[in-house]
Amino acid sequence: MAISGEARKPFESAQLRTGVFVGKVVAINPDREEFKDVLGIELKEDSKATEYVGESKKENNPTVRIDVWSEIGEGEDKEYKKVSFFLENKVKQNKDGNKTQFINNIGGTSWAVDEASLSEKFKKREVREAFVGEEDLYKFLRTWVNLDYSKADTELFLDFKKLIKGNVKELKELIGTDLVGKVGQLATVKVVQKEDGENKEYQGVYNRAFFPEYSLKFFRLMDYGKEEVQASLRKKDYFKDLKAHERFVVDVTNPEYGCKEHYVLKDIKDYNPEDNFVASDKALSEEGSDY
Repeated sequence: MAISGEARKPFESAQLRTGVFVGKVVAINPDREEFKDVLGIELKEDSKATEYVGESKKENNPTVRIDVWSEIGEGEDKEYKKVSFFLENKVKQNKDGNKTQFINNIGGTSWAVDEASLSEKFKKREVREAFVGEEDLYKFLRTWVNLDYSKADTELFLDFKKLIKGNVKELKELIGTDLVGKVGQLATVKVVQKEDGENKEYQGVYNRAFFPEYSLKFFRLMDYGKEEVQASLRKKDYFKDLKAHERFVVDVTNPEYGCKEHYVLKDIKDYNPEDNFVASDKALSEEGSDY
């Protein structure tokens, strides 16, 4: 990777939470000891929580899950939330297979028929084909790692060959350093249909949009859950006119590509099932809590 420029409260997983929050990263792909010592979690003997490397079901490509655990609150109010990123050793293309996603050396992405078709501005930096899942991971990293991404000599580039093998040492070494800050995230509740046809609700954290710590105050000043507010934001130029938290709202509420799980765009709070008017009749995730 290139970058330049008193005892803990036991984790309580029973109460689901939803809403926006700012978290401090405390663990990335923790092993059993870190689960216990950092997160206060005693894993079951048969837990698969630390099995991060695998294969894709359709093509048997190497895959890796990167779990980033954030700490919220202090003292008795302290809790932990996990956001997961899923990478696959496969170049990312659109559904029709006629465009490829490219990524540059600060984690920015762009779609094109080939590298030659990329904009000159994008090609001013080192670029390569992006792998499945990298875009989401870099969105998080660009918010977490405090670099001036407008500088020509700034770099934020992970070694994908190491990552896909489960080697996240370079990421773990960033935890607690002056290079990183807190990250604004969205806690969700996802519905999973079990084999018996029953729906079960699980805690989730949206992994495709994030916002800087200072933006949390804006969610207390404006109700971004209102459709008219969201519609007003969509009329503006995404890059020129929208602030970081407004782009977050636009991304989360995008009708086609946004969050499909239950959420509220207000401070994180205990989940009330009565607020979740629409229950999915199909599985939104293949994963559940195993600890």
